[in-house]
Amino acid sequence: MLTTTALKVLEPGELEAALAVLDREPVANAFVAARVQVAGLDPWRLGGEMWGWYVGGRLESLCYAGANLVPVCATPEAIRGFADRARRQGRRCSSIVGPAGPTAELWSLLEPHWGPAREIRAHQPLMVTRAPSTEVAPDPYVRRIRKDELDVIMPACVAMFTEEVGISPLAGDGGLLYQARVAELVGAGRSFARIEDGRVIFKAEIGAATPLACQIQGVWVDPAYRGRRLSEPGMAAVLRYALHDVAPVVSLYVNDYNTAARAAYRRVGFEEVGAFMSVLF
Repeated sequence: MLTTTALKVLEPGELEAALAVLDREPVANAFVAARVQVAGLDPWRLGGEMWGWYVGGRLESLCYAGANLVPVCATPEAIRGFADRARRQGRRCSSIVGPAGPTAELWSLLEPHWGPAREIRAHQPLMVTRAPSTEVAPDPYVRRIRKDELDVIMPACVAMFTEEVGISPLAGDGGLLYQARVAELVGAGRSFARIEDGRVIFKAEIGAATPLACQIQGVWVDPAYRGRRLSEPGMAAVLRYALHDVAPVVSLYVNDYNTAARAAYRRVGFEEVGAFMSVLF
């Protein structure tokens, strides 16, 4: 029997099928799943299209095509289909990010048409925990950021983004979209920091969040305070909030060359379970 395949942009009525695919790998898919659970599949609300790869009439793989291009549970055949659509459409994203294997395969097909990338981070360990370490006590001064403290946390967020990504989030639209995202996390109670004399010395956010898993992001220590081991108790505090208030599984991914961060995350209870890859434009 021949197996028919097809690629199409998902419509709002296909939400249940899309969520079933996303739930297959709740940790790896947390970013896309969180967006879909909030916005559904309407492209305007979702901030991009959701491409679906069907085999024999059954939805098997997804690809989120917005500010990021993100393959989801993507088979090699689906990757080829997604790459062909992305190539014909032209690059509209600022990055390709996802599980290392499928993302590398997707980029290999797109690089001849989209390259060169500004930076490629081919192996970013994915770390997960279901329980905090008993070896690191949470920093009692790390707390949720209040809505009236947006002006306090924003400079630290900009500094972290610029240091991590290599460009300022204030470029282009003057930072309106980035500030809106920071405000969204603050409003949701998922932005945390230690503040002394009006200065943020440690911060982190719980970014993507679903009932099954959440992801810590934006971990940053003020350069003047680095080397004082503030990140471990700070992360332990954020992890406590995440496990208690958000989801039973907490993840993050980190650059492989950042050995100090990887060691710190292991000490607070994370273990490496896989890898992501990021292609930055």
